[in-house]
Amino acid sequence: MIQGDVTRSWAEMADRVRRAAGGLRAKGIEKGDRVLVHARNSMAMFESLWACWMIGAAWVPTNFRLTPPEIAYLAEFSGAVLQIFDREFAAHAEAARNPHVRDQLWMEDWNDLATFPDPVQNPVAVDRDDMCWFFFTSGTTGRPKASVLTHGQMGYVVTNHLCDLMPGTTEQDASLVVAPLSHGAGVHALSQVARGVASVLPAQERFDGAEVWSLVERHRITNLFTVPTIVNLMCRHEAVDRFDHSSLRYMIYAGAPMYRADQIYALEKLGPILVQYFGLGEVTGNITVLPAHMHSADDSQMRVGSCGYARTGMEVAILDPDGSPMAPFETGEICCRGPGVFAGYHNKPDATAKAFAHGWFHTGDLGHMDREGFIFITGRASDMYISGGSNVYPREIEELLLTHPAILEACVLGLPDAQWGESGVAVLVLRPNAKVTLGEVLGHLEGRLAKYKFPRRIVVWEELPKSGYGKVVKREVARLLEQ
Repeated sequence: MIQGDVTRSWAEMADRVRRAAGGLRAKGIEKGDRVLVHARNSMAMFESLWACWMIGAAWVPTNFRLTPPEIAYLAEFSGAVLQIFDREFAAHAEAARNPHVRDQLWMEDWNDLATFPDPVQNPVAVDRDDMCWFFFTSGTTGRPKASVLTHGQMGYVVTNHLCDLMPGTTEQDASLVVAPLSHGAGVHALSQVARGVASVLPAQERFDGAEVWSLVERHRITNLFTVPTIVNLMCRHEAVDRFDHSSLRYMIYAGAPMYRADQIYALEKLGPILVQYFGLGEVTGNITVLPAHMHSADDSQMRVGSCGYARTGMEVAILDPDGSPMAPFETGEICCRGPGVFAGYHNKPDATAKAFAHGWFHTGDLGHMDREGFIFITGRASDMYISGGSNVYPREIEELLLTHPAILEACVLGLPDAQWGESGVAVLVLRPNAKVTLGEVLGHLEGRLAKYKFPRRIVVWEELPKSGYGKVVKREVARLLEQ
């Protein structure tokens, strides 16, 4: 692992992890306990994961962008007995104190644990179904739930990532970390460990395009995982043309669908290296994959709008509300089952039962499957609105809006309408110095979209509210529109 001027070998990291595990054990942490970590990306944070697993404890990482009250809820709900914070999050640490907690530590003092004199020599035996990670949902539609990930599940996921996302990966490769290790980037990093791949951490947490591209050139980065928003920022940053990025073989994106206009730009700028996968934290991304060779800037050479086909070893189906399979091209809920699916939600039996209705995990995403098994996401079930008796899926409208040269970001949602029941409102973020009218927007949609799907009004904002994961929070957009 590399960050700034510090390079740590596998042997050094293994020794530090064993010693830190010994330090945790000395504090009374044992198999089945939960350890909450609220910190920015760092070598120490990644070592904390392995130290927990060495003694059979579950790692409970949180999004560092969350507020103290939000962290207090996660700390109480998870029942974590040990909490580790970056020092800058002192207010979070204070808010998170609760009866479960035996001790709180600062991540800056991790070296004290990593040099503990009595290291753990052999990891505690764990079963396939033993929990290893509390993976919190983003909570864009309510309080986050803790998806319980297991050791067997993660063993499968690591293998599958190497099979479907980064085939041919060896110790000669190098990976760049440009997303929080607390979530998808942490899962991606596990795959690098499995193949002895060096992981490179930027020196600063805030995205810096020049630093990112300089690291790609310096370390001959071959793969990275991030979200479409960051892919777009990277590709449109002027530094992309100043640094050599020919070493990149896989730029993997997930977390949200990528707008076609941005996809084309990235492919033209970087070449055929994009790999898309679709999934949720509950399935650690393992639902579909659209590999690099199936991406193209030419619409005729690509299944435009598809998030790919079922991952190796996973089943995917489009189901109606009664749990029956839908015919090809019919819209229903995207569901899956297989070894990549989690054990259930911590202390949420009703939510778990609902998620596994009819023997499948229900994603909450709507979509359809073509005759060859490729999945197309229409949008979240919760995003759909009914206007004049017809279902409207905002994702379809947003895709078309983004092909307008003046529009940088678009968010469409349905709001109450006395005449139509609900009608669409398009909230737009424009490119610098651009202007657009409702008439121009509707003219752009003319002939491309059924009239009943047209937004009834548009609003232009400087930015859209986003979650800590870079996703637009439609609930917050609706709240702001109603003010």
